[in-house]
Amino acid sequence: MSTAGDEFTRLADIVARLRAPDGCPWDREQTIDTLKRYVLEETYEVLDAIDRHDHDALREELGDFLFEAVFVAQLEHEDGHFSIADSVRSIADKLVRRHPHVFVRHEGAAALDTADQVRTRWEEIKTEERGGSAKPKTLLSGIPAALPALLRAYQIGARAASVGFDWSHADDVVAKIREEVDEIQEVVAGSKADQDRVEEEVGDLLFAIANLSRKLGVEPETALRKANDKFTRRFTAMESTIATSGRQMREMTLDELESQWQRVKSGQPDH
Repeated sequence: MSTAGDEFTRLADIVARLRAPDGCPWDREQTIDTLKRYVLEETYEVLDAIDRHDHDALREELGDFLFEAVFVAQLEHEDGHFSIADSVRSIADKLVRRHPHVFVRHEGAAALDTADQVRTRWEEIKTEERGGSAKPKTLLSGIPAALPALLRAYQIGARAASVGFDWSHADDVVAKIREEVDEIQEVVAGSKADQDRVEEEVGDLLFAIANLSRKLGVEPETALRKANDKFTRRFTAMESTIATSGRQMREMTLDELESQWQRVKSGQPDH
């Protein structure tokens, strides 16, 4: 049987061949900017396969995701920046460096027995690494601004928590959420709400919810995707039921729609 290294090398060679002067015209036209949409699409297709626990789909989607990584690296290699081997070496070295409790055991080294201890040490090592950089970074500067906002909020909260800036208990975050809801109610209570203020307060509420998710051990992007899927299933079922009855949703009152919604909810499993 071939090894992972054998297959990875084969993939890298195929991508290089596609980019060769006599390769594929479409592949030769691509740039790192045109590939961004495909990187994003493949990321979410991997997440979707994970959510569905579809292992066959996950195998395929991980391959597609890996292809995009190799493709981007090939373009960078052609421009003289780095190769996919450099990227693989970089992450391998980083994993060894940031897991001294696994790879560099020595007498007197602190034992890391819990996931929280590992996360704290990980951030400490990252901070030490930044200290030796020609361009110092802050604790939060390494979080990509292009991340989905909810996921970015989750990661910002996790980074801040790694140095002790965090709520003590999940109940404290719930209290913060109630405070944010009260502030939204206060803003919209007037005859003419300040839209900028409304946006700010809604943002604060979403940020607090992302941190509650973190405190409860829930990844908020995943939770919201599942909620979106559940709403879509129920709404589509309601839409189909109403259409079968010969009526149109736009002609129904909110009470009638709510009644149909409750019937769908009671007749459908959540998963």
